[in-house]
Amino acid sequence: AFEPAPGVFENMAERLSGRPKLALHPYALGGADATVEMSLDGPGSSGKSSVGAAAAREVGYRFCDTGLLYRAVTWLAEARGVSVDDPEGLVGLVDDVQLASDADGRLAGVLVDGVDHTADVRAPAVDSAVSAVSAVPEVRSALLQRQRDLARSGGIVMAGRDIGTVVLPDADLKVYLDASVTERARRRADERRSDASGDGVSGMVRRARCRRWHAGRRRQLDRRGARRRRGAGPGRKQLDRVGPVGGGA
Repeated sequence: AFEPAPGVFENMAERLSGRPKLALHPYALGGADATVEMSLDGPGSSGKSSVGAAAAREVGYRFCDTGLLYRAVTWLAEARGVSVDDPEGLVGLVDDVQLASDADGRLAGVLVDGVDHTADVRAPAVDSAVSAVSAVPEVRSALLQRQRDLARSGGIVMAGRDIGTVVLPDADLKVYLDASVTERARRRADERRSDASGDGVSGMVRRARCRRWHAGRRRQLDRRGARRRRGAGPGRKQLDRVGPVGGGA
């Protein structure tokens, strides 16, 4: 569980609850008025999944962690021997990946050819490779459309990176969650039951900084069409999270 700053979660729920709640059933999106979109941005382990899932549950919307899509393509590329230097081959994997909804309406499962590979996409090997795959422009373009398709019917809280600036620039509510590199590494170590005060955290800090470099590269690629900033852009609320947060995204 997490303890948001006073009034933060209540405000998010209040903003979202102005529209009808949705049936919590896979892809059951309710009536035509259920069109609210909420974007939740921030670096890995800043609390996006915990906050986003809780907000979605409160108002009866779907929740989508878009990082699962990149993880799924990364894992599938490794499983099928597709190199990161083969953009066409990577894009060819996108349609083979499906997100599955759980009983709470969260798009939290990964299916490939009808087989559940959710645990596989969380493996450390995927952690090490996902940044490189995510930096491939063709992959980002293909998954950009997939993300927009998921959100098209509304009634969704979508978490990830560049959601409010690139994926859903017209989202009804935009939130940016942040935390220090050390804090995020500590959370990730805790998730994996590593030593939260020793080499487990130190190694994760180094990897987090490496991922930050790759994230900067991805931002440069996304700015080629138009100049956008990944931080707390216009109309977006920025929140700094410190301390225990359930979930890692």
